Amino acid sequence: MRKILIVGAGQSGLQLALGLQSHGYDVTLMSNRTPDEIRSGRVMSTQCMFRTALRHERDLGLNFWEGQAPRIRGLGVSVGAPDHSRAVDWLGELDGYAQSVDQRLKMAGWLETFAQRGGQLVIHGAAVGDLDFFAGRYDLVLVAAGKGELVSLFERDGARSPYDAPQRALAVAYVHGLEPRPEHPETEAVRCNLIPGVGELFVMPTLTTSGRADILFFEGVPGGPLDAFQDVRDPREHLARTLELMERYVPWEHARATGAELTDEGGTLAGRYAPVVRRPVGRLPSGGAVLGVADVVVANDPITGQGSNSASKCAASYLADILDRGGEPFDEEWMTGTFERWWGTAQHVTKWTNAMLAPPPDHVLRLLGAGGRAQEIADRFANGFDDPADFEEWFYEPEKADAYLERVTA
Repeated sequence: MRKILIVGAGQSGLQLALGLQSHGYDVTLMSNRTPDEIRSGRVMSTQCMFRTALRHERDLGLNFWEGQAPRIRGLGVSVGAPDHSRAVDWLGELDGYAQSVDQRLKMAGWLETFAQRGGQLVIHGAAVGDLDFFAGRYDLVLVAAGKGELVSLFERDGARSPYDAPQRALAVAYVHGLEPRPEHPETEAVRCNLIPGVGELFVMPTLTTSGRADILFFEGVPGGPLDAFQDVRDPREHLARTLELMERYVPWEHARATGAELTDEGGTLAGRYAPVVRRPVGRLPSGGAVLGVADVVVANDPITGQGSNSASKCAASYLADILDRGGEPFDEEWMTGTFERWWGTAQHVTKWTNAMLAPPPDHVLRLLGAGGRAQEIADRFANGFDDPADFEEWFYEPEKADAYLERVTA
């Protein structure tokens, strides 16, 4: 039986650990927190998982909350005008529903499942020295902890990383009491509110520790008016500032948030990080090699909501490659090839995300504007969140965009 060590208990690490466990591998999983500590801690993300990522969970029988989480069937886009009205406002229909489950629920539950199924769970914040000690005792070591000292093992890939500084300041609040959007009160949807030159507000339904809720997620251009949370320490002050900014910049969303209250004391999060692609193989002081997983090696800004989706797709891709390897050694050549096979999918996420961080060119503004007149465009943009590779055909180049617009409007 092949022995595998996975360091990190997020979406990718846990999904991969449970998948390998189901195929009979001897898996050790290292987490820096217990399930109870995760469940009672601060929110970790703004996850919304689309059809393909949800299918990967379903294939492994890990969709424990599918019957409870809101079924998100639409994705809407609004673009603010200078007078704070909406210059653009439309709703695209998803081909398959999306869902958001608070990672405090999911990761705690998956950790408990892994242990109940006989997996070796080690509660320890691993450092480089720990991996150096353990590496020779396992056939493969995977690093799925996207923060902390271990990330330093993986060299930045400058050719695939156009940014060297954060492009957005992030601020998240989980709330109860948000009213339905009056334009589509019966349809659960993610709403993307774009404020040119200022940033974005995303609103999405979720399942949290206290039931159904909504996530209010600001992405502010650094140094701009939405970059306003660095001095906030109190969760209630965080929500008050969120609502103030909503009232000023997205009054159509604020109108349904006047009764919003935090879900819990841990329901806020703020920070920033630079998007980066790193080389997939980390070299330990003793010379051993470890393989980076998901956002350890491809960390995109959350503006396109791809974090948990990419993590799920990475775990599924790595699982298939590990199973295909059989009894052959997991050498550095195999590690690099395994990453590159996943990069074939991940590169589209990175390209799209980086494009959305930049000021939109004229042809993108034309496409977004046309979404309100042509449902096909609205639907295609919405479903690009599940398959970003489709944007290659119509979104990036003015010639392709204009040809697509001409065909649809004809």
